[in-house]
Amino acid sequence: ELPRRMWAGDTLTFHRPIRSGEAITRRSTIEEVTPKEGRSGRMVFVKVRHEISTAAGVAITEFHDIVYREAAKPGDAPVPGERPTGESVWQRRIQPDPVLLFRYSALTFNGHRIHYDRDYCRDVEGYPGLVFHGPLSATLLMDLFLRENPGARVTGFRFRAKRPLFDIHPLTLCGAPTATGATLWVTDHEGFVAMSAELEAERS
Repeated sequence: ELPRRMWAGDTLTFHRPIRSGEAITRRSTIEEVTPKEGRSGRMVFVKVRHEISTAAGVAITEFHDIVYREAAKPGDAPVPGERPTGESVWQRRIQPDPVLLFRYSALTFNGHRIHYDRDYCRDVEGYPGLVFHGPLSATLLMDLFLRENPGARVTGFRFRAKRPLFDIHPLTLCGAPTATGATLWVTDHEGFVAMSAELEAERS
């Protein structure tokens, strides 16, 4: 009865590199299932632990937060917006398009129709456009950091979705260096934060 599934956030720790050609395994475990009541109705948060291993041991530990929500109702209030709390040092503007979203869905084996079926998005889920993947925002934020810090080795990365993004508007990737890595965020076309992230890295 909670048909809307969304990627709420993620925490990744990179323990060791994975070499090209290595065999890997992934073990997934449901850690927590937490029902909640919010302004938008009933929700259930599910935390899943993924461990990706090679013959040398665990290479990546990931805690994946998923939220299940009620179906859209007419007159639902938009998600409240928040402004960035800091100034960006790095920026990159992205104009989403259906091809980008379709390719990322294919790359990640994601068959959810909200990312490629505009009629389904509008008529069933009640969205104004194709939904920009939360993990794609996170991937692009990490890419922004690596473009600005070539040779750095990312050791930790956590991100939290704040507000949905759609293919009908541009978005901006933002970031600023910290002593241990970077603070990163995505803003929508209105300047509100759509995703926030913290990255830890060892610079070469």
